[in-house]
Amino acid sequence: MNNIFDNIVELPNKGIQERAKNLVGFDSKFDRIFSNLKLLLDQEGLSEWSKKFHKVELPIISQLQEKYPLIILSGDAGTGKTISAEAIADRMLRELKKDGFFLKLSTRVRGEGLHGQMGNLVNDAFSELKNQAGKRRIAFLLIDEADAIASTRSTMQMHQEEKAAVNTLIQKIDELRELNGRAILFMSTNRLHFLDEAIIRRAAIILEFERPTFDERKQLFEKSIGEIGLNDKELETLADLTGEKHNNGLAFSFSDIRLRVLPEAVSKCFPSKALDFESVKETIIQLNPSPKII
Repeated sequence: MNNIFDNIVELPNKGIQERAKNLVGFDSKFDRIFSNLKLLLDQEGLSEWSKKFHKVELPIISQLQEKYPLIILSGDAGTGKTISAEAIADRMLRELKKDGFFLKLSTRVRGEGLHGQMGNLVNDAFSELKNQAGKRRIAFLLIDEADAIASTRSTMQMHQEEKAAVNTLIQKIDELRELNGRAILFMSTNRLHFLDEAIIRRAAIILEFERPTFDERKQLFEKSIGEIGLNDKELETLADLTGEKHNNGLAFSFSDIRLRVLPEAVSKCFPSKALDFESVKETIIQLNPSPKII
C-alpha cells in the first residue's frame, strides 16, 4: 500500500486539531458538511425524527440512503482545501465520539507512465478505504488534484485506459453507499470544469473555496502575528495591501500569506530585531500573489 497513499493518519489527531485553529472561515464549512453527512450516518435517528414530527416515516428518509458520501472541494490553489478536508474529518469524529483513519491518495498514482495501472491502483485504494471502515470507525479518503484522474471522458484526447480508470472510480464511488456513511470520499480540484460530469452529479456537496476576503485576510494576520502588537488600523492596512485593489485584481491566497509573506517577513527580522508592521508591509509590497489556475 506504500505506493498508493502519501500517508494514513489515525483520527482524532492532535496535530490536525491544532492546525485547524488557524483556519479562517472553517466553522461554516464544517457545519454545512457535517449537517449533510449526519443524514447518512444516523438513519435510525432520521426515522425517529420523522415519526416524532410527521407521525410517519416520510419516503425521503429511505431516499436519503441513495446519497453518495462524496464531497468535492473546489477552488484556486492555496485556498485551504487539503487542510480543510483533514480538519473536517478530524472534527467530525470528535463530534461523533468515534475513531477513524484519513488516507491521502499518493500523487504517484497519477504519475507519468502509470495510466495503464491507474484503474488497478484506484481499485486498491478503495479496498483499503473499506478495510479501514469498521462498525465504530469512519474512514476518509482524499483524492487531491482530482481532475488529474477524474477528468471528463468526453474529451477526445483521453486515452482508453484513462477512461477505464474514470469508470472504475465511478463504480467505487457507487459502492461506497453500501457502507452507510462509514467511508467518505473527499475530492479536491482547482478546475471543477475538468471533472467528469458523472462524478459531479454524485457529489453530496460541492464546497467552493475562494481567495480570502478583506475580513478574512485581516483575521489571518491577527491569528498569525497579532501578538507582535499590531493595532486595528495596521491589520486593516495589511489586509488591504494583500487585496485585489493593489494586485491587479487578484488577492493573495491563504497560503500566499501563511507560507510566503509571513515567513519572508520573519526572515528579514531574524535574528537581529523584532518582527514589526513595517517589515510585513514591505514584504507584501515586494511580492505578488500566486497566479490563478484556470
